[in-house]
Amino acid sequence: MAKDLTKALADLKEDEALAIVKEKLDAGADPMGILNDASKGMETVGTRFSKGEYFIPDLVYSGEILKSINELVKPKLTAGSDKKTGGKVIIATVAGDIHDIGKDIVVFMLDVSGFEVYDMGVDVPAQKIVDKIKETNSPVVGLSGFLTLAYDSMKQTIDAVAKAGLREKTKIMIGGGQITPEIVKYTGADTFGKDAVEAVAIARKFMSAK
Repeated sequence: MAKDLTKALADLKEDEALAIVKEKLDAGADPMGILNDASKGMETVGTRFSKGEYFIPDLVYSGEILKSINELVKPKLTAGSDKKTGGKVIIATVAGDIHDIGKDIVVFMLDVSGFEVYDMGVDVPAQKIVDKIKETNSPVVGLSGFLTLAYDSMKQTIDAVAKAGLREKTKIMIGGGQITPEIVKYTGADTFGKDAVEAVAIARKFMSAK
């Protein structure tokens, strides 16, 4: 059997992908490593979609495969550790963007890493995010966006957080699509994560710096 989970998921080969995951888990492989490979496969799916090689049904199908992978891996990650001690994190795909694959991976990884995650979904207006910060007192916010138009929405959201007087106590990371340091500067975010594993590391860093 092929051992390349990233390729199997990117090629939408569900049976092969799940078989690889089961084999890896049975062999004692690192669950986080498996999820990282799956994340890379989803990035390839996103790239193929942006190039017109994949379409909406392919995105949906890849998301279903990922959920099945998550269901297999999660028990290995959460065994004996269900307490949410990492801190509160708000995650949302910004207004005008309905892509949720990258966001869902980050939400899952934060959840199994012990964070209390508030998943606001997709196409979330700036004011709703501001209201959620006020409601939860979450010190960390993650803004996701796959489309280039999301950059303006990210900027508008971060501006709204600042206008509400919440920016100094709120760390904001962004991710999705082709985020670069220049985009971070444009939006006014604190930093960006290239993948879900990095997003968890950033959230931990923000929490420890409180």
